[in-house]
Amino acid sequence: MNKIENQKAWFFVIPVLALVAFNALIPLMTVVNYSVQETFGDNTFFWAGVMWFEQVLLSERFHAALGRQMLFTFSILLIEIPLGVLIALTMPKKGPWVPVCLILMALPLLIPWNVVGAMWNIFALPDIGLLGRTLNAIGFDYNFTRQVGDAWFTMILMDVWHWTSLVVLLAYAGLVSIPDAYYQAAKIDGAKPLAIFRYIQLPKMKSVLTIAILLRFMDSFMIYTEPFVLTGGGPGNSTTLLSIDLVKIALGQFDLGPAAAMSLIYFLIILLMSWIFYTVMMRNEAK
Repeated sequence: MNKIENQKAWFFVIPVLALVAFNALIPLMTVVNYSVQETFGDNTFFWAGVMWFEQVLLSERFHAALGRQMLFTFSILLIEIPLGVLIALTMPKKGPWVPVCLILMALPLLIPWNVVGAMWNIFALPDIGLLGRTLNAIGFDYNFTRQVGDAWFTMILMDVWHWTSLVVLLAYAGLVSIPDAYYQAAKIDGAKPLAIFRYIQLPKMKSVLTIAILLRFMDSFMIYTEPFVLTGGGPGNSTTLLSIDLVKIALGQFDLGPAAAMSLIYFLIILLMSWIFYTVMMRNEAK
């Protein structure tokens, strides 16, 4: 008996495709248009070809901002992924404290990004902030508005506070999905906690940890609001990440051509590195 294909489902997909085209494709094509043209005002454009791409790729300013972005992203990944897994392992799997722990973990994720930056800006001020005054009181010369190391420490600490919860919740979801039979078998065999983690818990968390790493990589590589509100890219340009530098070029200097080219290069870097992350981790999981 031949199946009768029903194409009416496309009527439900068309509005989604139209919305994606309006919100993504049209702005993207506008950026592409600006990236290959030069304008001197009065909406008069001249063909520039790949000139802006060459200018960005050869710019020391772009290389410095990209280096700071890479340093920030890999720093928070090295901290948040192990820390999130460790916290998830200590959370109760049953009982009345489960919802309490889950709510407490979810609270930082509910705070808007600009509020997080403003909170930590006040919290870390060396004169009136609780963190700043405490560190200075115990002997540290702390001032994130003037010292590069303190600015980086505060920015990374802020991101760890804000986003480690996401890793915790994903890792916890992987842990609670493990059947009790695995733990009972490990108990019978006399397996130690480290062996249980290595051979039972970690393999079962690989899928959710892959998602966590990809999400945190993409989010941290595109981060803008929190560090901008916290440090404004300072002191000097020491915390001017790629996103902050892009906004400065586009809105501060109003160089639309270089900004458009830089945003496309930015997009391709994120896309390429996300694909590399995903490919490598999927191959390891297959093995």
